[in-house]
Amino acid sequence: MSTLETPTPVLTVADSPFLQAVVQQIRANDSFGTYRHWADELLLKPYILTKAQKREISVEGEVDPITQSRIISFFRAIAYRIEQETGMLSQVVIDLSHEGFGWALVFSGRLLLVSKTLRDAQRFGFVSLEKLNEEGERLVEKGIELATRFPEVSQW
Repeated sequence: MSTLETPTPVLTVADSPFLQAVVQQIRANDSFGTYRHWADELLLKPYILTKAQKREISVEGEVDPITQSRIISFFRAIAYRIEQETGMLSQVVIDLSHEGFGWALVFSGRLLLVSKTLRDAQRFGFVSLEKLNEEGERLVEKGIELATRFPEVSQW
């Protein structure tokens, strides 16, 4: 007697407001329209790195501009989602050293909504689309919680 297993539903960009926000940020920074006709999943593919792929990326030297752009798009998507949910204008500041260490901050007014330490930024990525979405949504929820708890601080 065999047991039939229900297949695990695969996360798609259409199912996730956060992944849609990341795609939107990537396209917003595409001044030449290169990504205009690319599939959403193809735009998110560089965010997905296996552990073996991460090990192959050297942490010696500068963080390349493409990786920096991925990091910025990720945190801008977080800011955008927080702004969507709370109505509070949110901004992103990323301070990244040439060695790949630094901070990513999402703030609204004087309120720090998200603070994330960046380490080995050359290897920035997630093992799956689900993990990318999970981390993004977790940071969005933390930001929303702070924004709703301290709305007076976010006002100038």
